[in-house]
Amino acid sequence: MVADVAKDGASTPTVMIVEDEEDVADMFRMWLEDDYDVTVALSGSEALERLDDEDIDVVLLDRLMPGLSGDEVLERIEEEGYGCRVAMVTAVEPDFDIVEMGFDEYVTKPSSPEELHDTIESLLERRKRSRQLQEYAALRVKEAALRTEKNESTLEESEEYAGLVSRIEELEESLDELNEGMDDTDFRTALRDIDGDI
Repeated sequence: MVADVAKDGASTPTVMIVEDEEDVADMFRMWLEDDYDVTVALSGSEALERLDDEDIDVVLLDRLMPGLSGDEVLERIEEEGYGCRVAMVTAVEPDFDIVEMGFDEYVTKPSSPEELHDTIESLLERRKRSRQLQEYAALRVKEAALRTEKNESTLEESEEYAGLVSRIEELEESLDELNEGMDDTDFRTALRDIDGDI
């Protein structure tokens, strides 16, 4: 499938909504279709078929679906090396299991049109950044999600959270390497955007 071309000649980003509740999928499509090329998959298996056949930029992925769950779809996306960014858009409150998961954003339902647009734009911008900077942004999202849901003593007792914080600190120490190819202003802007996304 060839992406639509915007008026300025640039291709319109393609967003795939993976949602087993058809009314929710239709609502998300209505919110997004004026700005993006939107495709809908009503199951995990349909999502993987579309990823094989179509060039997808961003996936909005429901976690709880019958059959192939969102978690399983996410694992397959990682294994197959699809170049898309993934936002979990789900009613499941984040828990420590998210530390090992390969998503880029975590949006808790109910969400708004503005929140979905902001998430997609953040992920599209993040695609342009280096892999290390993408990892840093994703880890910071996970840290923020856990800090929202867990109290300080629970966080302190978690080995998963300690590992997450340790990796964030490692990446922060190597910011000079992340700065390659960007002037200081652009790099500071990218980091500020990450903080703003969180």
